Amino acid sequence: MVITELLERNARLYRNEIALVEMNPSKDRDQATTWREASLIETAKPETPYRREMSWGAFDRGANKFANLLLSRGVKRDTKVGILLMNCLEWLPLYFGILKAGCIAVPLNFRYAADEIQYCCDLADIEFLIFGEEFIGRIDQIHNDMPKVKTLFYVGPNKPEYAEDVMGLMSYYSTVAPPVAIKESDYAAIYFSSGTTGFPKAILHDHRGIYSACETEYYHHGQTREDVFLCIPPLYHTGAKMHWFGSLMSGSKAVILRGVKPEWILRAVTEEKCTIVWLLVPWAQDILDCIENGTIDLDHYLLDQWRLMHIGAQPVPPSLITRWKKYFPNHQYDTNYGLSESLGPGCVHLGVENIHKVGAIGIPGHNWEALVVDENDKVVAVGEVGELKVKGPGVMKCYYKNKEATDEILKGDWLFTGDMAVVDEDGFITLVDRKKDVIISGGENIYPVQIEAFLRKHDKIKDVGVIGLPDPRLGEITCAIIEIKEGMECTEDEINEFCNDLPRYKRPKKIIFADVPRNPTGKIEKPRLREIYCKGRLVEAQINS
Repeated sequence: MVITELLERNARLYRNEIALVEMNPSKDRDQATTWREASLIETAKPETPYRREMSWGAFDRGANKFANLLLSRGVKRDTKVGILLMNCLEWLPLYFGILKAGCIAVPLNFRYAADEIQYCCDLADIEFLIFGEEFIGRIDQIHNDMPKVKTLFYVGPNKPEYAEDVMGLMSYYSTVAPPVAIKESDYAAIYFSSGTTGFPKAILHDHRGIYSACETEYYHHGQTREDVFLCIPPLYHTGAKMHWFGSLMSGSKAVILRGVKPEWILRAVTEEKCTIVWLLVPWAQDILDCIENGTIDLDHYLLDQWRLMHIGAQPVPPSLITRWKKYFPNHQYDTNYGLSESLGPGCVHLGVENIHKVGAIGIPGHNWEALVVDENDKVVAVGEVGELKVKGPGVMKCYYKNKEATDEILKGDWLFTGDMAVVDEDGFITLVDRKKDVIISGGENIYPVQIEAFLRKHDKIKDVGVIGLPDPRLGEITCAIIEIKEGMECTEDEINEFCNDLPRYKRPKKIIFADVPRNPTGKIEKPRLREIYCKGRLVEAQINS
């Protein structure tokens, strides 16, 4: 089976029932809207937060319309269609329309700078790109320099003249599913990941793998028709979408929340009667901090139906869950480990019955195998450190157009994660370090080489090394150790001002002026930098957590 069949089943069985809700509390006016067919029809509804909703029937009809539009433009099987949108109600119908046309969906990180968007479009051979209002400035810079992109589709008001209004166009196309046969072995999507060397790699997945993510999530968290999933993380990422797949499998409602403020999260849970919420560590900590400092009163919210809180994307401090259970003693808790190369969360998971093992990432997930091995690919003894490798139906097919990188990470059916781990006597896996130098801050991967290359453009900087420092809220923060050219002086304010040209999440949170050590082969000695600067910070983070 493929996931488009699940959507069609839900449209038959639950045609007029709500599939998706979008809530955007940051809007300066209250309104409610319904996504009907391919157009956005707004009707005022006072005294409600900004809210739009879509039924399963409208979801499927919208996907069919977009699929038929694509086919009218001459797409063929495996044509690549990019999605560059903030989380919104249109996101998933467009994604499913791409799949129904037999094309390959290519979600793009909405934090990409213009040159990264251009690079990814070229690498993935994107021929059609859908983008929203938030990206006009970036697309303005590059739309004449993307020769592979034939058409730019636009979602929202203030359409640039070089793009086409996709929602308006869709209104002219049939709501009937196109006659395109899709097999499990067909390619379905390309997601982007990146190593420590800079620009992202394109990860190719097939329909079988994507459907398996539905089964894994459904098995782990047991969604029913009565559940309501609150989706906060970005849909371009495998994590958010693969967790939503449990709702797709069960035919239950999901709420897309545009914002992460604690009061917005609790308001959404209250008003939409959410039962399952996936959080990142910083968001959970923010909620707890607001409860403890009195800015949030839990008595003002209706939360009794909330049954499961789960966390992924970064290690979870056990003290966080102890605090959480103090205020939410009836919540089930789970943590999920995964990577884009394994279709996001689920290849290893803790399990709601194993809260006593908090701190571990867990055991192999449903239909998955996991081993910790040494450099000779031999399973390590209990308590010994080795590299985590996983095997299962969600393992990528390859890095698109990059055989060398594929061969480094895929060995037979096994995916080598690059994460170092230990296994305890009960078979539970705990991460201890990463082979790569990727910094994970608030669930986002940050790549030091990109920041180092940027900082080296400063005319006062002789050398720079970027590492992650432990942080009790974000997991890690970015630290730049900067060596200034002899005879020059430089201040933190100068560096911070210079870094304003970087995306906010890539800007160093801490700057240290010091020598940057390099080994005889010219490589920055990152382990030495961590030894010097992380030790005291780690103790501080453990105390504060």
